[in-house]
Amino acid sequence: MVKKIVPVFILAILAALCLPGREAVPADSGAEIPAGEKYVALTFDDGPRRATTERLLDGLKERGAKATFFLIGQQVEDNASLVARMAEEGHQIGNHTWSHQRLDGILPDAAAQEVARTEAALEALLGGGEYWLRPPYGQVAEGADFGVPMVKWCVDPRDWESRDAEKVARAVLECVEPGSIVLLHDIYPTSVDAALRVVDRLQEEGYWFVTVEELLWLNGVTPEAGRMYRTGRG
Repeated sequence: MVKKIVPVFILAILAALCLPGREAVPADSGAEIPAGEKYVALTFDDGPRRATTERLLDGLKERGAKATFFLIGQQVEDNASLVARMAEEGHQIGNHTWSHQRLDGILPDAAAQEVARTEAALEALLGGGEYWLRPPYGQVAEGADFGVPMVKWCVDPRDWESRDAEKVARAVLECVEPGSIVLLHDIYPTSVDAALRVVDRLQEEGYWFVTVEELLWLNGVTPEAGRMYRTGRG
């Protein structure tokens, strides 16, 4: 469940990582972030889809990696057990509107309804929380504020276009750096394959896979409602 418990999680990670002799830098939250640590957030849009999302969750669990899932509201009820599993396993769950409509291309009331219906579906299943928004295509009307932080991305391998696991993984690995927010889609088998290849490779290089909310906190960024985040640095 996405609730405001992330600072506690961060303190636990920092306690484990702040080993004697390791240089640390202060964070705005009052904790300390070990210098040199490499954190990245994998994000997945347009799900859930049982055959592919379930396999992705299995792979992430085996690797001890966390991710953020931006869900289509009208797909939540039929995949309730899968969404509950995401929450139970520590992934962040977000809102990708009810039917994947561009929020900058419809009337404000219709856009608000697209977001509100998905939020209601998530709250009915998981309880109250703050379900961050990823607007479809990363776009909202100028000045739009849906009352939660909004998330875009800085690494886009266009996995929906190529449907080629090797090409997608290579595109991510060529662009990723500490603090990156990576866009993928858990509805394609090739994207699941690519994501797990990326995790394996980057874990070998010392990366930690965290949720978007955790990524911001680890970089000393306090999330703000109505603001769009493209990287973990704000």
